[in-house]
Amino acid sequence: MNDLTPQLLRSLKDYSKEKLVKDLISGVIVAIIALPLSIALALASGVAPEQGLYTAILAGFVISALGGSKVQIAGPTAAFATIVAGVVARSGMEGLAVATILAGILLVLMGLLRMGSMIKFIPYTITTGFTAGIAVTILIGQVKDFLGLTFQTAPIETIEKAEQVAVNIHTLNPAALGVGCAALAILIVWPRFFKKIPASLIAVIVTAAAVKLLALPVNTIGDLYTISSDLPSFRLPALSYDTIAAVLPDACTIAILAAIESLLSCVVADEMINARHNSNMELVAQGVGNAASALFGGIPATGAIARTAANIKNGGVSPVAGMVHSVVLLLVLMLLMPYAALIPMPCIAAILFQVAYNMSGWRKVVDVVKHSPKSDAAVLVLTFFLTVVFDLVVAIAVGLTLACLLFMKRMADVAVVKEWEYVEDTNDDQGRLKPVPPHVMVYEVTGPMFFGAADKIPHISRDTDKNVLVLRMRAVPALDITALNSLRRLWLECRRKDIQVVFSHVNEQPMSVFRKSGLYDEVGGEYFQPNIDAALDKAEQFAKIG
Repeated sequence: MNDLTPQLLRSLKDYSKEKLVKDLISGVIVAIIALPLSIALALASGVAPEQGLYTAILAGFVISALGGSKVQIAGPTAAFATIVAGVVARSGMEGLAVATILAGILLVLMGLLRMGSMIKFIPYTITTGFTAGIAVTILIGQVKDFLGLTFQTAPIETIEKAEQVAVNIHTLNPAALGVGCAALAILIVWPRFFKKIPASLIAVIVTAAAVKLLALPVNTIGDLYTISSDLPSFRLPALSYDTIAAVLPDACTIAILAAIESLLSCVVADEMINARHNSNMELVAQGVGNAASALFGGIPATGAIARTAANIKNGGVSPVAGMVHSVVLLLVLMLLMPYAALIPMPCIAAILFQVAYNMSGWRKVVDVVKHSPKSDAAVLVLTFFLTVVFDLVVAIAVGLTLACLLFMKRMADVAVVKEWEYVEDTNDDQGRLKPVPPHVMVYEVTGPMFFGAADKIPHISRDTDKNVLVLRMRAVPALDITALNSLRRLWLECRRKDIQVVFSHVNEQPMSVFRKSGLYDEVGGEYFQPNIDAALDKAEQFAKIG
């Protein structure tokens, strides 16, 4: 599926009334699930609660309409919470809008350039590490509201928040803690008995009623934020070179994370419905959806694995379900949004605690650390640590660099240049030995020859009595310019010592490097033989001529 055709158009070709009913039911249920999550994630991102709904409405609708998956549900996700909060703190809402629009443009370009498959080059250890790290940052960020603490400052970084919790633990509000624990209990216990109605919705209703009826001294959303039920309006942010330069790194982070999260969600969905998504179309849709969200007051969005899974389990069969989910949220925004002011902040914190736990994947983390090579475990732990202590940009940059270095070391370790063992008896009963003329030495080159393995290309001793060197390169899949220069050095060294070099079975990629560099013409085409037999025949011929 390399074409850029939205899945919606494909689905409508055989759409039916039965499918519409399934999509309507699933869309309504997913909207009910998304409602408290969208509000909670907006607050965790440091923006107004209605902006979470703006994101789910606009980005959710656009991504479903243009996306490459049948069942993907998009909206605000926990992965963006700390990133968005940091951008808002540094550059304000204007900076966030610019960063999100730039990220949208990058995502569209990635899709148009057919980079959807490039996501597989992000190592599993890195995605696992930063996902667990984001979960911890969300958890730490919600401790304040869960315990009802009063901070003296407004910390931005995760470590600063942890320090403020420790310093201000004496301001703990027992009522807030009680409400938070009640909400958490509902979130854990309710799904065991009632799976159709989302536990988060029940937690919101029960705790809001309790705080209101019992007049508990607990902060609600209305105490801290001004709730608006206005429809999202178009607003183009002021663009300037300074703003773009300041938020460009954040835009790249948002784009990369949106690509990773959305395509991972699509893969999970594919496994559940036995289908195949169009990754390039999905990236284009994510880009357009994020740009639309930013232009109408929303925050970054991506595919939400939990909401996508809920869509599948409740019968959603086409992108129409995601579009219905957005329309239902629009109606909620218009009719019921003022009631969101009654939601207690400890309840929001409890919902985000559960989100953090579900996304942490701690079992996967433990499994990787226990059963993977130490180097892979080190990449995971380092990525996790950097995500928590610094930010996702640093974590991904360092993690990818370390993963690439480890990969290159492994490739260098498997690269071998070894001289054949010569025997007098060439009549091996198993036919495994090949006669080699006495004036010829044969070196077998194995594995990719690149800068990390270039030092394995040998030097030739001056006191050798052999005058032909055969380099057998059948097992060399790739060659880079550094290794080529080492081969050039070896060839020049042999020429000074009157030793002729014959190359045997050079594969397509290495041969193209030989030709482009000019070494092929310098050595002479007749000294590049298709196999070891032809190379040994050439060596024999050279000896007779010499």
